[in-house]
Amino acid sequence: MSASASGWFVILLALVCANLPFVNQRLFVVIPLRQARKPLWLRLLELIVWFGVAGAAGFAVEANLGGTFTQGWQFYAITACMMLVFAFPGFTWQYLVKHRTA
Repeated sequence: MSASASGWFVILLALVCANLPFVNQRLFVVIPLRQARKPLWLRLLELIVWFGVAGAAGFAVEANLGGTFTQGWQFYAITACMMLVFAFPGFTWQYLVKHRTA
């Protein structure tokens, strides 16, 4: 896989991972919950875990392409903010769009 394709793969993976907590009512897409709706704190906790998954995948892709680079706190702060921006469509769909109840 080329460096460009690897970069796009990691970005698309982060986009999907950022929206997973908001598009379903299951914990980590697999575990059903007793409540009808997931609370916001659980969605945010799940978003942090998915941030780690996307980061680990990015690290693995980087290691596969060659040497890995050490990152400072600035890198993690920027990628966390990027994950929040990526989560905006799912958050908007879950909390700001009116859903019809049957």
